[in-house]
Amino acid sequence: MKNKAEFVSTNTPELIENCKNCRCALTPGTLVCPQCHSLVHAQELQRLAAAAKMMEEHGDLIQARAQWLKALELLPSESTQTEWVRDKARKLELAAPTAPPPKAPPHWVRKLGPLAPIALLLAKGKSLLVLFKINFLLSIFTFVGVYWAFYGAKFGSGFAVLILIHEMGHFIDIKRRGLPADMPVFLPGFGAYVRWQALGVSQETRAAVSLAGPLAGWLGAAGCGLLWWKTGNNLWGGLAHFTALINVLNLIPIWVLDGGQAIPALSKTERIVLLCSCLLLSIFLKEPIFLLVAGGAAYRLFDKVMPTAPSRVITGYFVAVLTALGLVLWLLPMQIPGKP
Repeated sequence: MKNKAEFVSTNTPELIENCKNCRCALTPGTLVCPQCHSLVHAQELQRLAAAAKMMEEHGDLIQARAQWLKALELLPSESTQTEWVRDKARKLELAAPTAPPPKAPPHWVRKLGPLAPIALLLAKGKSLLVLFKINFLLSIFTFVGVYWAFYGAKFGSGFAVLILIHEMGHFIDIKRRGLPADMPVFLPGFGAYVRWQALGVSQETRAAVSLAGPLAGWLGAAGCGLLWWKTGNNLWGGLAHFTALINVLNLIPIWVLDGGQAIPALSKTERIVLLCSCLLLSIFLKEPIFLLVAGGAAYRLFDKVMPTAPSRVITGYFVAVLTALGLVLWLLPMQIPGKP
């Protein structure tokens, strides 16, 4: 009875009869699916989190706190998400009395009409630096310095920019969903990561965010490939091939890699589809690296918990990104950086 109490609440905004993730039948008031353990009200929690963040950005801390308190009613009492929300609400309560009210735009700005937003942006350009937090700046400079020392200025700087493009794929996808996220942090020798609050986020959303990075990475690699084709400079060919290679490795569905974060949304049948697709890519493109992705997919066939409902969109997304990266590897054999 104790475990059941953690999963049930009497204050739910709507009656959900089946889990949206695995379609398991739910009793009234259930907060966590007993089968796949996903949050039943994930979409509503995501909406509340986005609303609270927007209110906080506009200086309305009291209303932001009210949104987080509403979210508490949809979370199990002993979960880590609940602790985070309680702590957030406590901080907003302490900050609210001293928070200044939102400032109205200056009189001269209002006279500019539709040009006012641009004028404000230019007048307060220093606020843009808030986006580029000190840990982001320090980490990217360190990252560039390390790869500069190993591969030279051009290749090292280019590779750092392409890693940034990959991470900004994650960042932009998170932000467009109205979720909080920090600017990327770079780890020389390991890559980079974007920290974000996945409060009440469904497995499909997590998977889409995870695959957005490799998709952006492919765009960066394809851009370098186009420059190689136009100029004939092997620097661009080397960057294109190496970037595509790194992004394929990142799609191996294990551990904290992007592929490992995306595959929980795939059912057993879809994991078999992913496995077979990687085997075909390895054969037709003559790229053995896809065998590593296939091996990871085979390993994840033995997960104890996986969704029963299909996620064809994520499966197609996963295979499409792998195929696009594979075409870059096939069309652009590894070049020697910096050699025209």
